[in-house]
Amino acid sequence: MARVIAVTNQKGGVGKTTTCVNLAASLSATKRRVLLVDMDPQGNATMGSGVDKNALELSGYDVLTKRAEVADVAITVETAGFDLLPGNGDLTAAEVELMNEIGREHRLRLALNKVRDNYDYILIDCPPSLNLLTVNALSAADSVLIPMQCEYYALEGLAALMNTVEQIQETVNPNLQIEGLLRTMYDPRNSLTLDVSAQLAEYFGDKVYRAVIPRNVRLAEAPSYGLPALKYDRASKGAVAYLALAGEMVRRHGTKKTSAPVAV
Repeated sequence: MARVIAVTNQKGGVGKTTTCVNLAASLSATKRRVLLVDMDPQGNATMGSGVDKNALELSGYDVLTKRAEVADVAITVETAGFDLLPGNGDLTAAEVELMNEIGREHRLRLALNKVRDNYDYILIDCPPSLNLLTVNALSAADSVLIPMQCEYYALEGLAALMNTVEQIQETVNPNLQIEGLLRTMYDPRNSLTLDVSAQLAEYFGDKVYRAVIPRNVRLAEAPSYGLPALKYDRASKGAVAYLALAGEMVRRHGTKKTSAPVAV
């Protein structure tokens, strides 16, 4: 059964979507079956996977509003090696439609439960805000992966996010855990980076991934080609860093490769 991981941070610009796409591709490279769920109306994870968000016939909107099942909507991204539940601006409409629905915060969890046996990992790209889409993602998740820059304001944002996680644990998902903290746009030449990194290690211990994601131009270029860095430039520092992260994650979980067919 898949481990469901919500990749989230209420602070934008921390590499959240970059992490989702590249981690999905890197886990796939280890022969794990991966589903990437784009719950952000901006649809950046969809576009970064090489799928045109403006040409979708079905999307996460149809899953949340019970118009379709995940298996009917998921797309196999051959170039990247994972499956994608795509998202676009229609997800905003789903928020409005679900406003008065009972159990609205559990729609994604119930939908994903039907395909969990087909994957090793399900990664959810969340919006950079606390809204119904984010609550659905955190309700569906086993754990939260937090990408963050090593800077002062990031620490403030982390405190707010930890409060959000506690609220979700108390209300809709008592089993939600912290998967790990991922240091992104990492520059070891910067003294503030090292100071903040040391603080994270002190407070979160082994929840802080040993793998760090450097500032890397290839990571920034890859989405414009609709490719993860691993497929765009396998030798780039960014691609190597995400492969290291995937390896660390697999070792932590001790996950075995599944032989179940993907239901798409």
